[in-house]
Amino acid sequence: MSGGAADEAPPRRTLLAFGAVSFAYFAYSGLFLSYAPLWYQSLGYSTLAIGVLASVQSATRVASPYAWGWIADHTGRRERVLRVAVGLSLCCAFGFLIKTDYAWTMGVTAALFVCTAGVIPISEAALAHLVSRGGALDAGRYGRVRVWGSVGFILAVSVSGFVLQRVGVDRFPVLLIALLALLFVAALRLPVIAEAAHAEVDIGRALAVLKVPVVAWFFAGVFFTVLAHTSLYAFFSLYLDALGYSRTAVGLLWATGIVVEVVWFWFQGGWASRFSMHSWLIVAAVASALRFAAVAAFGSIPTLLVLSQGLHALTFAAQHTACIAVINRHFPGRLRGRGQALYTVLGYGIPGVLGGVAGGALIEAHGFASVFWAASGCGAVAALCSWRAWALERRHGATA
Repeated sequence: MSGGAADEAPPRRTLLAFGAVSFAYFAYSGLFLSYAPLWYQSLGYSTLAIGVLASVQSATRVASPYAWGWIADHTGRRERVLRVAVGLSLCCAFGFLIKTDYAWTMGVTAALFVCTAGVIPISEAALAHLVSRGGALDAGRYGRVRVWGSVGFILAVSVSGFVLQRVGVDRFPVLLIALLALLFVAALRLPVIAEAAHAEVDIGRALAVLKVPVVAWFFAGVFFTVLAHTSLYAFFSLYLDALGYSRTAVGLLWATGIVVEVVWFWFQGGWASRFSMHSWLIVAAVASALRFAAVAAFGSIPTLLVLSQGLHALTFAAQHTACIAVINRHFPGRLRGRGQALYTVLGYGIPGVLGGVAGGALIEAHGFASVFWAASGCGAVAALCSWRAWALERRHGATA
């Protein structure tokens, strides 16, 4: 997956700074994904209302990531833009302490995610540039930085589970603010990430790349893979709660998935090169179909749930690295930030909106298991789309 002579390695302190941002961001993300649905439930919201809130979070990713990516590309000062995004996110989180009626909660949630939508496109674009070799992503370097995000996630979901079990889920906003404050401190410690500023929007060129058949099929596969995972992000905690699992058990099950993710990211430098990136996307999609079928059929069996969570190494970690590598190849230079933004919009924005609303309605009508069966079907469709991208890539004699 890498080619050419090795580029000069970035300073260790720079990689550590990016690792700190990744740690703090995914700690915040893990807390929100795992326990916001339970907090919403404690406020008296229905499953459908919670699904709508999940879709609002995703709706902010339809335009916001691209806007943040454009600002970062336009100014050439990614670290400054990142600090602004995180600072505004922290201010928004304090809104959860003011009142908890549904309209206010929806507004604060939307504002929070508009701001945090800038973190990943900006930081991933800068990191991908730093750890590329000969124009291709160095999976080893990238994994050793990105792994700290997984560590942050696992610590957040496991420790927060114990804390919220003890002090009550109503303390969720306090933990959220604390983690966003940590993210702001990490962002302040990033070094200057100066690149040439690009005055023109260049949106036509980005959309032209999107129309390339292999890229279009790639994004279709991403769309359905993440749509399948919406069931996990929006409803997994509620499903476990309905099955009688404690909040501590919920946290530990989330943590199980992230443990295998950590292992993958740490050692992926040796594993990723065994197949092309499009091949890994096929593997990830097939694993998603199997994973969510197991959750739907065997949710009441803890051992099988743990095993299904073990597939997270493929359905998320391997899939994510493959996506970053493909985007890094097709959206080089001035398009890098917007390529990452398109990944967030098409991969996590639109699927999240559809998955949150449709999933909530499906659960209301047929129960929790139904949404995971639907997710399994989406994984199968993703495998077909990813296979098509792989076939086109092979036909043109290129590897991602």
